[in-house]
Order: sequence, then structure tokens, then C-alpha cells
Amino acid sequence: MKELRKEDIKQEVFDLYDDYAHNKIQRREFLEKLGLYAVGGITVASLMSFLMPNYVDTMLVDKNDPNLESGYITYNSPKGGGEMKALLSKPKDAKGKLGGIVVVHENRGLNPYIEDTARRAALEGFVTIAPDALTPFGGYPGNDDEGREMQRKRDRDEMLEDFIAAFEYLKRHKDCSGKIGVVGFCFGGWISNMMAVKIADLAAAVPFYGGQPTEDIDKINAPLMLQYAGLDERVNAGWPAYEAALKEYGKEYSAFIYPNVNHGFHNTTTPRYDKESAELAWKRTIDFFKEKLG
Repeated sequence: MKELRKEDIKQEVFDLYDDYAHNKIQRREFLEKLGLYAVGGITVASLMSFLMPNYVDTMLVDKNDPNLESGYITYNSPKGGGEMKALLSKPKDAKGKLGGIVVVHENRGLNPYIEDTARRAALEGFVTIAPDALTPFGGYPGNDDEGREMQRKRDRDEMLEDFIAAFEYLKRHKDCSGKIGVVGFCFGGWISNMMAVKIADLAAAVPFYGGQPTEDIDKINAPLMLQYAGLDERVNAGWPAYEAALKEYGKEYSAFIYPNVNHGFHNTTTPRYDKESAELAWKRTIDFFKEKLG
């Protein structure tokens, strides 16, 4: 059986995976529809295996990097899930106080990709906190499918409170300057947008392919950098109205739509990853944070 490549996969398969990953269809229906594309020596099992995240070979930062201090902490989220677990990371030999970044996971808990992203940001000169919204259920279960099922059981406004509480934790942290931004992906992109609405002194927000707020956009004070995938019709449908409101209220924002890439293009662990666009989007993100957080 030949090894699958991204080029072998029809766009409809990526769209199908997006529906599955965002709870639009159940696993059984996903597998049935996947069968339509199991042709020419490609099996459903090989397609499924190819689409699922690979956390073994795709991490960009060694969790034991000698230039990094990174470990788990707990913080209190009284309006959310109570005592929450998070990964806290910072450069080992940092001088003085650092800007802070809240790193927000997708709709499946604090998986290795998000931890890796938080460590990458820390190595750029920030103190980062990456909470796990699945903490009330015992934390990320080691499996994205189970993680999605667990996260569906939580109220998303309560989860928003968990990430706002993480912002407050960083604000009080001895190594943080008090200038704090947020970056989030998918569900985390929505959280990033909503933190900009809810937190008056948020210093910067970078939502990656995140759902847009529909009210109180006038309350946003943080400069925004919005990252969208060109093929992501589901999320992009809300962008024109959001942009119109940002313009109406005179908000500071920049938006980038990366052509011919899928939702999740920054995630190194699945075939939706697009190296060129992901690296460009990440460079823009880090440059933006260095400008806004000092």
C-alpha cells in the first residue's frame, strides 16, 4: 500500500475532517463518508490514520530545552472551572520582567501541539501560560477524540472565564511586566476575540481562524492581528461583518488571509499543516507581540 501524501487527498476529505473535528458529524458518519474517497488502493483505515494528529514526530521544541523553564501550575478560576491546570513557560535566563501571553487551545484540551506552541512563544522572550479547559474532568486525556467529547460537556462561557483568570494570574506573576496578550487557535481563536471584548487592559490579541464576536465590539481596546485560512469557509463567513464593526468603531487591527490553506494550517500535527503559511503567520504573531508587549 502506497504512503499517502497531502497531494493525494481531495479537498472534500479535508472539509469532511473539519466537520468531524468540529462536531458537525459523528464518527460513524465520518467513516461512512470517508469510504467514498477510499479508491485506487486507498483504504478508509489509511485515510483515517493520515488525517489524525501525529504528536510523536512533529514537535518543534524539546520540552527539556535547556534554555527554557517550563512546568505545570494550578491557578484559581472562581467564575469558571475552579482550580485549573496550566503549562507555565519562560526563558531560563531572562533579565527583568517579561511580556505575558495566554495560549489558548483548540476544542480538545491542552494537547502536545498547544504545549509546543506555548514553549515556542516563551523561547521568543515571553512568559506564557497555556491552560487546560478540561481540568475539571481530569485534564487532556491523551486522545483528541476523547478531548473533544469532554470539552463539549463544558459551558463555553465558563471556559472563557478560565482563560480570563489565566490572564489575571499572569498579571500578578513576579516575572510578568503586566503587558499581556493572547493567541488562540480555532476555539482558542474565539476565546482570543472574546478576551479582547471582555478585558479592558489586554495588550494584544491574535486569533487564528477563530469565531468572531457579534456584540460589544465597541469595547475592544486591544490591537488585533487576525489570521485566517483561505479555504476555511465556515469561519471566514463571519469576517466581513466583524471587519465592518471594527472599522465602524475605529479599532486597531490587521488581518491576513492565507490562500489555499485549510483551517488548522498552523497545527504541525495534521496534514492540514502548511509550513510556509504557518511560519509566516507565526513570525507575524511574534513580531506583533514584541511590538505590543515589549
